Amino acid sequence: MDLDGKVALVTGGSRGIGAAICVDLAKEGADVSLTYLESEEEEAQAVVKTIEGLGKKGGKYVVEISDFDAVQGLVGKVVSEFGRLDILINNAGTNRDSVVWKMTEEQWDHVIDVDLKGTFNTIRAAAPVFKEQRAGKIVNIASINALRGRFGQANYAAAKAGMIGLTKTVAKELGRYQVNANAVAPGMIETDMIKSLPEEFRQQSLAESVLGHLGKPEDVAYLVSFLCSDRARHITGEVIKVDGGQYI
Repeated sequence: MDLDGKVALVTGGSRGIGAAICVDLAKEGADVSLTYLESEEEEAQAVVKTIEGLGKKGGKYVVEISDFDAVQGLVGKVVSEFGRLDILINNAGTNRDSVVWKMTEEQWDHVIDVDLKGTFNTIRAAAPVFKEQRAGKIVNIASINALRGRFGQANYAAAKAGMIGLTKTVAKELGRYQVNANAVAPGMIETDMIKSLPEEFRQQSLAESVLGHLGKPEDVAYLVSFLCSDRARHITGEVIKVDGGQYI
């Protein structure tokens, strides 16, 4: 999968799945820029150092992904500093779990703003660039819980389900400009985010896996790199699960 000469933007790229995606894209030849939160400066710098150690250009930007104007400016910076933009990976996400009868408005709004609105913001900013060059790859990191729901995750499941609807719509709207848009739906992946979940959730996910183990961030990254390559040029509007068989 030759991504030489391509420039990627990965939101939430400082750790977990996002960091693995950044590194794998660089291994495949892409220059990679990433967004991160100010509290993750050390982790972001480590990812950029790894990208540069692979002989590729790396860049990092502190951006609140739910801020429409800030994201518009972000895409402009990436194009200016890297010379182009070919790949957009929407990975930034958060969770504020609660059963629906206890969920606060703040918990609902925060997850929708980051996970769903943030995805819209980046696509909205990148779409004119992709249209103009008549090429582009968009990969949105959703979740199997968008397809089946999850106890205690009404906000997260709704946001990720919205992301899938957005993916399919964008695939239809941008397809004529040779832009591919797909979603990847991971199951439970061993990341820092799952540490905030009750242990019973982890054990339930482990029991659901027909392979008998949870996924690693790299398992998601490998699929993302494939979807960003010419080998996936005829794949668009799809939702591909990476879950060790949890969904089945």
